[in-house]
Amino acid sequence: MLKVYQLQNGGLRGTDIAPTGEIPATSLWIDLLNPSLDERRAVDKFLHMELPTRADMEEIEISSRLYQEDDGIFMTALILSNSESDIPKADVVTFVLAHDKLVTIRYIDPQPFRTFAARCERTSHYANKAESVLLGLVDTIIDRMADVLERIGNDVEAINHEIFNPEAKKPIGAKDFQGVLGRLGMKHGATSKMRESLLSIGRVLTFLSQAVEGKANKDVKAHIKTLTRDVQSLQDHSSFIAGKLSYLQDGTLGLINNEQNNIIKIMSVAAMVFLPPTLIASIYGMNFKFMPELDWFYGYALSLLLMIVSGIVPYFWFKRRGWL
Repeated sequence: MLKVYQLQNGGLRGTDIAPTGEIPATSLWIDLLNPSLDERRAVDKFLHMELPTRADMEEIEISSRLYQEDDGIFMTALILSNSESDIPKADVVTFVLAHDKLVTIRYIDPQPFRTFAARCERTSHYANKAESVLLGLVDTIIDRMADVLERIGNDVEAINHEIFNPEAKKPIGAKDFQGVLGRLGMKHGATSKMRESLLSIGRVLTFLSQAVEGKANKDVKAHIKTLTRDVQSLQDHSSFIAGKLSYLQDGTLGLINNEQNNIIKIMSVAAMVFLPPTLIASIYGMNFKFMPELDWFYGYALSLLLMIVSGIVPYFWFKRRGWL
């Protein structure tokens, strides 16, 4: 889909353009969502340059994601989509600044793009320069990531309370530790994608700051510095959450080991308690012809009493040692 935004009625109005249509010369922002070959060719012809392909965007080298060519600034960042769920999707999005126009190439539809497009229609704050549109879009993306990171932090705090709540006196095996580990793993995966996305956005801002050096006005430079600080603070917070998640995973595994040890301890104590009575019963259950105790009048009662005593004594001994 090819959509262009141009200044109309005090804001940026979006218009869908057919693949064979003509792109208006007054377009300030050209958004390519899952572009077809004809749409790519139309934008290439309009800008007199070749846009990166899907394969080019997925290159992991910094030189392939951040570069200047044909009077254009090409920047590719990893952006999160479907971030409201526990399984966010991360994909590359390319931003191109060329001939006072912004071009975005993407194969995902994250919420910040829709939010920013609706915001542009209500205000002309971003309608003066392509750099302002780009920074406004990146600002919206960072705000969204901050909200998602805050939600993840609240979820992690809730899981922490569930694991280590001292008031929750539940019997062994009552806690769903496998479910807890699964949720921690989901949060850890989302946080890892968040950190990777923040890292790529930080590189984009650093590269953009160097690319516009001597060209951009003071407001643009100040905005870039502000966004860079925001990204850095979110990176620090995501690192804190990642560390807490690792601690909770280790703590959950430790609690699982404790429960397993308690079960094994109980089984071991039970085995030791019933071992002496079993030994006595085995002795008097042997079919030898000459066993003096078999002729005793109180032999049966005495053997039962001996088995009971031999089972009670180890139990109280373990109890006194604090093993139970």
